[in-house]
Amino acid sequence: MKNSRRQFMILSAAGACTLALNGHVQAQAMLAETDPQAVALGYKADASKVDKAKYPKYAAGQICSNCALYQGKAGSAAGGCSLFGAKQVAGPGWCSAYAKKA
Repeated sequence: MKNSRRQFMILSAAGACTLALNGHVQAQAMLAETDPQAVALGYKADASKVDKAKYPKYAAGQICSNCALYQGKAGSAAGGCSLFGAKQVAGPGWCSAYAKKA
């Protein structure tokens, strides 16, 4: 069966889109609590599990989704953080770099 030039172009465009989306999905990986930078900043995916003795700066209600560094939408389950590059942090998470949104 011979493919026409139109079919070739459609299949090429579909392949390019698949590759582009695959790269985007991989770039949006979730931050693990065991990541060296996460460990250094005391990151926890669930703010209620923060060691209050080790991080006395922590106060109830401080979560990633209401931090000035959080780049996700308000109320979202996860979003970007300017501290962790292409990795996403949990909205209900916390780290020692927390800064209240203005």
